[in-house]
Amino acid sequence: MKPEKSVRERIVIQQGDITDMAVDAIVNAANNDLLLGAGVAGAIARKGGESIQKECNEVGSIPVGFAAITGAGNLKARHVIHAASMGLGGSRTTAKTLQTSTAHALRLAAERELKTIAFPAVGTGVSGFPIGQCAEIMLQEAMQHLAEETSVETIYFVLFDEPSRAIFASTFNRLAP
Repeated sequence: MKPEKSVRERIVIQQGDITDMAVDAIVNAANNDLLLGAGVAGAIARKGGESIQKECNEVGSIPVGFAAITGAGNLKARHVIHAASMGLGGSRTTAKTLQTSTAHALRLAAERELKTIAFPAVGTGVSGFPIGQCAEIMLQEAMQHLAEETSVETIYFVLFDEPSRAIFASTFNRLAP
């Protein structure tokens, strides 16, 4: 029987394009109406095709701080988990909505018995949430989730640029055992 991987081995921080990830689920930094507009959501819509927005329309609005799951259309991932950290056209991402939408996305992945999930820096684009605070909240949620019984084996944080990747990496090095 091989020893279980440590939390440090189960969280991967990298620079790249989240829409290129071949994982069980990628996470969309969503608004609560699940309308795929700009930023990560726009990239998901462009690469994934119309089926993702159609499924979002079938789900309808969800509360801010929650998440919903759809198929991934033409993406390499199997699913898209839409973490609604903000409202459409007004309410900005807060520490609480980021924490709860991240936790809910991880719970959805575990309920579906997914093994791999990739997150962007939720809330830091259109909503303008500070990247350092985002890294702290999301990494704490990821570590807490992995400390529990879960199907999730690896959590990726896929950051669009090097400065964001560096902030997540240094935050992880400070937080991780």
